[in-house]
Amino acid sequence: MEAYQNAIDVQHLTKRFDGFTLGDVSFSVPKGSIMGFIGQNGSGKTTSIRCMLNLLRYDEGSISLLGKDVRTHEREVKAQLSAVFDEIPFHDSLTPAQLSTVLSYLFEEWDEALFYQYLERFSLPKKRKVGDLSKGMKMKLQIAAALSHNARLMIMDEPTTGLDPVVRNEILDIFLEYMQDEEHSILLSSHITTDLDKIADYVTFIHNGKLLLTGNKDELTTQHAIMRCKAAEFQDISPEDYISARVTEYGAEMLVSSRTQAEKKYSGLVFDKTNLEEMMLFYVRREKKEWKP
Repeated sequence: MEAYQNAIDVQHLTKRFDGFTLGDVSFSVPKGSIMGFIGQNGSGKTTSIRCMLNLLRYDEGSISLLGKDVRTHEREVKAQLSAVFDEIPFHDSLTPAQLSTVLSYLFEEWDEALFYQYLERFSLPKKRKVGDLSKGMKMKLQIAAALSHNARLMIMDEPTTGLDPVVRNEILDIFLEYMQDEEHSILLSSHITTDLDKIADYVTFIHNGKLLLTGNKDELTTQHAIMRCKAAEFQDISPEDYISARVTEYGAEMLVSSRTQAEKKYSGLVFDKTNLEEMMLFYVRREKKEWKP
């Protein structure tokens, strides 16, 4: 195996559109880990992924996948990665069996036996046309294909969208199986933060084209906390000490970025653990500062 520290290394990525800029985004996905990529619709997640796959020419910055520059080593890199999108890229007239034949010409390490194992595991018919499959079945077909050519890196854009909880959990288990040898890595863009709470090692959060947070998921969720106070106490809380506050007539809930410091300064208040969904909720309202549920 080739030596590289980060499966993905994005540095100062900038892409300008009319009315939107993905600006100076930097993050890394350590080899052998799962990175959760989160943000609202239109935040720049898909733009970032398209740049990583060299499907979109970026204006500034650099992107390295599996230790190689994605622009100068595109063919070599893409032979070792899988990409899964929210819309299936396979032609509607193909059956899974025919798809296996097509993909065997594209990937040197295509494993037809493994592909058929995943078809059986996902209860996917071998001879039914792609166009006749449900959205959930199409997504499972994409994932089966992605897992069947010994890819060292998987980049996925909303792969569990539209799937029921039972199937989602099954797919998450398969992702964890894929990670067992510590040679594989995953970037998983998802709106379903509970999925990322379960399996992600790291998280990167972008909003309106800007990087808000990136780092170890457990460290970030441990450092942050929800601080609660009564309505009469809220006026004594310095706005500099919280990201944003959800305010009602009875009191306020605030996200703090350093639980340790906040507990020292506001020792009489209540502090609760937070999660990725709450962090997103409070961070996207940080400019408004105070808001009502």
